[in-house]
Amino acid sequence: MAEQGGPEDQKPQSDEARSAFVPPTGVEQPPAPSEDDHPTSEFALPAGLHTDPTASGPGSPSGPGSGPGSDTLSSAFVPPSGYDAQQHPPAFTPAHGIPMVRLTKEAPWQDRMRTMLRMPVTERPAPESVQRTDDSGPAVPRVLDLTLRIGELLLAGGEGAEDVEAAMFAVTRSYGLDRSEPTVTFTLLSISYQPSLVDDPVTASRTVRRRGTDYTRLAAVFRLIDDITTAEHVEVSLEEAYRRLAEIRRNRHPYPGWVLTVAAGLLAGSASVLVGGNFLVFIVAAAGAMLGDRLAWLCAGRGLPEFYQFTVAAMPPAAMGIALTLTHSTDVRPSAVITGGLFALLPGRALVAGVQDGLTGYYITAGARLLEVMYFFIGIVAGVLLMLYLGVQLGAQLNPEAQVVANDRPVLQILVSMTLTLAFAILLQQERSTVLAVTLNGGVAWIIYGAMAREGGISPVAATAVAAGLVGLFGQLFSRYHYSSSLPYITAAIGPLLPGSATYFGLLFVAQNEVEAGLTSLSTAVATALAIAIGVNLGSEISRLFMRVPGAVEGASRRAAKRTRGF
Repeated sequence: MAEQGGPEDQKPQSDEARSAFVPPTGVEQPPAPSEDDHPTSEFALPAGLHTDPTASGPGSPSGPGSGPGSDTLSSAFVPPSGYDAQQHPPAFTPAHGIPMVRLTKEAPWQDRMRTMLRMPVTERPAPESVQRTDDSGPAVPRVLDLTLRIGELLLAGGEGAEDVEAAMFAVTRSYGLDRSEPTVTFTLLSISYQPSLVDDPVTASRTVRRRGTDYTRLAAVFRLIDDITTAEHVEVSLEEAYRRLAEIRRNRHPYPGWVLTVAAGLLAGSASVLVGGNFLVFIVAAAGAMLGDRLAWLCAGRGLPEFYQFTVAAMPPAAMGIALTLTHSTDVRPSAVITGGLFALLPGRALVAGVQDGLTGYYITAGARLLEVMYFFIGIVAGVLLMLYLGVQLGAQLNPEAQVVANDRPVLQILVSMTLTLAFAILLQQERSTVLAVTLNGGVAWIIYGAMAREGGISPVAATAVAAGLVGLFGQLFSRYHYSSSLPYITAAIGPLLPGSATYFGLLFVAQNEVEAGLTSLSTAVATALAIAIGVNLGSEISRLFMRVPGAVEGASRRAAKRTRGF
């Protein structure tokens, strides 16, 4: 029997025991590489390549230790040998350097945070003085959680996506987390913080489940943010910030439910007088709006979606207007009654916020908000059209030509427009200290609109845009003076400009099978609503142009996309 070999002869060598690049056994081995083929540095010049021997001077590659076989250059900041200073490409940093951004503490935190949000992380200025934390540094998860809770209240209260991001960035920066990136969409808030380029980022998110209108709570959140960002005057620890935030959440609304119902009736009655109604029209429109408000509260208590709440709330004013038509009353204008009820339902606040998000580049949030406005508007249309069709079947003589508004009562209409704005402010749960300012702002808006559209003969859409621009301008100035949100000074003031009359007459034409005329009137209503939203945003931007935002030497403004050729 043949002698058995060792273990090496019984089985082949495993793949792990040899390299895939080693030639098999029996193949001639290549010669070993010389040391010259392995330079000591990958930045060393290859053999045969010589530099210009005439180049000299401090730090020149031809200096000592910089020959072909040298391992390193004398300095990493020395230009290449073929570089010509007179023909240098513009990619090099200019001689005067990159302007440093300096943001003073006197500027509102909204302006400072908007400026820094549009900068790359590497160009943001050094962190400002922050709130006091432990020696080990801020508790990153707690700071991110506090930031998300603050952003949730702002987004649920109707603030624009850009303002919510600025507020979230201000909170994290004040607690020492300057390398944070907040992101806001319609119902989702997220924030990411990365301590350095070699550390893993920490990300947290929060979903906005419910949205409600309470500008008193919104103002309290802005005061909290202002105290957090002004560390020189007020010290707000994380525990104190959580305590104040819990108090803001627990606080009850400043106005009870019955006051809101009365305010809805006052708004509808004022709007009916604004379009030519008398005292009887005021009473009937107010009663219809209050009944619709109570029905909407009942539907909300039963858990019905907001679409059906708007549909139910639009029915009583339309039903009362049709009932007055059936009684053949000559002293009452049914169109004014129905128009007044629509004024109390049109979602002007959501429309302004949606258009503002679109103009500032937040297209996902803008699309979601405008889709919400469309659903609300369809709900109103469904409720009014149902009543109008019923009235037409009952023989009600609804006259679409009765849309001419009397122009001989300018003083009364100015007072009524201010009353409408006051009622709108109560419905928005505004602080009592802001009611007077927004009421005056609404009166000024109606004066501008009446002077341009009725006395000057200018297009109502253009007049609405100009009046809304002044509302946005004055609202932004008020908010800067009080270091607060601009919504309490703007939203209620656009109430007299809402296209309630054009909406009603468009629906009436559709109910009478005059679809083309109805679509024309509804298009006018949509154009008016967009004019309001764009005018408000433009007025706010104009205020920032005239009031210089502290920044770089040449002016650090909010950066935007430069797209001027359609691509």
